[in-house]
Amino acid sequence: MNSCSFPLFLFVIFLRCLSSTGAATCHPDDKAGLLAFKSGITQDPSGILSSWQKDIDCCSWYGIFCLPTIHGDRVTMMALDGNTDVGETFLSGTISPLLAKLHHLNEIRLTNLRKITGSFPHFLFKLPKLRTVYLENNRLSGPLPANIGALSNLEILSVAGNRFSGSIPSSMSKLTSLLQLKLNGNRLSGIFPDIFKSMRQLRFLDLSSNRFSGNLPSSIASLAPTLSTLEVGHNKLSGTIPDYLSRFELLSALNLSRNGYTGVVPMSFANLTNIIFLDLSHNLLTGPFPVLNSLGIEYLHLSYNRFHLETIPEWVTLSKFIYSLKLAKCGIKMSLDHWMPADTSFYHHIDFSENEISGSPIRFFNQMDFMVEFHAPGNKLQFDLGKLKFGIFLKTLDLSRNLVFGKVPVTVTRLQTLNLSQNHLCGKLPSTKFPASAFVDNKCLCGFPLSPCKA
Repeated sequence: MNSCSFPLFLFVIFLRCLSSTGAATCHPDDKAGLLAFKSGITQDPSGILSSWQKDIDCCSWYGIFCLPTIHGDRVTMMALDGNTDVGETFLSGTISPLLAKLHHLNEIRLTNLRKITGSFPHFLFKLPKLRTVYLENNRLSGPLPANIGALSNLEILSVAGNRFSGSIPSSMSKLTSLLQLKLNGNRLSGIFPDIFKSMRQLRFLDLSSNRFSGNLPSSIASLAPTLSTLEVGHNKLSGTIPDYLSRFELLSALNLSRNGYTGVVPMSFANLTNIIFLDLSHNLLTGPFPVLNSLGIEYLHLSYNRFHLETIPEWVTLSKFIYSLKLAKCGIKMSLDHWMPADTSFYHHIDFSENEISGSPIRFFNQMDFMVEFHAPGNKLQFDLGKLKFGIFLKTLDLSRNLVFGKVPVTVTRLQTLNLSQNHLCGKLPSTKFPASAFVDNKCLCGFPLSPCKA
């Protein structure tokens, strides 16, 4: 899931317009702090900081934005991102503590710089006007500070994609103004502390891709009136899915994937009428699965649990906006001849792997003009491959271990990934870049990379 943060380029345009109304002049303290930051950078191969020169007003430096205050023009935002218009880049080095001189800093964004190292920057505690912190996708490490709750004015805190370790400090409960909290993609561990009861405004919570264990704390239930996104996938959580999640009426995205959840999905999930993104994959969940009343579902991933769905649920078939449907190993035994999705125009990704699905996907597949990936290995599909339409966006096709027959069409050459092994295909292969493993164990395929065809 993407962050719900306001796009950086809109901030840039907005602040550029404000600063263009008058000639901003950099405050000496701000310039000194920023030059100290530059001195801590050991590599800048793409020249992100090339405009940071002593003889140039720092309000015109790349990534620096100033606004007039009663103390003159002061730096209020610092935004450096490694994903630039000219491609990906990076900075190596550390974050200078002298950024504490930027007393009017409201927002700091050091994102996707990848090679910035060091511990959590403690100078943040010296910035009384700070409201927004993005320190994403760098190499910061060590524990989160025990007194992190002292940053009580923060509305957004994201340290996603670093190497922070240890537990979540209990003082984080003092961050009562938070709208967004992202700790995902680190090495944090332990049991979630009960810190959420005081976060009455929190809308976005991402704790995924860490090493947390146990179950969700009961205090998360207090977020029901405000939370729209809850991501805790890729951890070591266990137990049953809390029934209180069904009371999150504003919830649009829920990710509990790749944990150790057992038992059934609460039938009360039918109350999640605003859900558009649901990922419960790679757990130990069993059926029956509740009927969801959200016909706006866009992303559904239930793969690799212990469900026995028998058929693709009717509420899924009726959903008109699904772009990603992943039901691998869900105990589906139906024929695709009888599957009639309400609207095929949005589908981009389908995964029906490891079921007992029979019939032919040709009827609906040939209507999916924007299909990017189709996975259905380990089923009982039986159809003529030559009648399958390969849309211009299709990149991946896996039909291995089925009953597919006919010839391999030349249109497969447009794909990036292909697996047609263990089927009933026959004839000479078109010239492709794919290895022999993509075609082995068929009835009578021949030609490179398999054995030459007989004259």
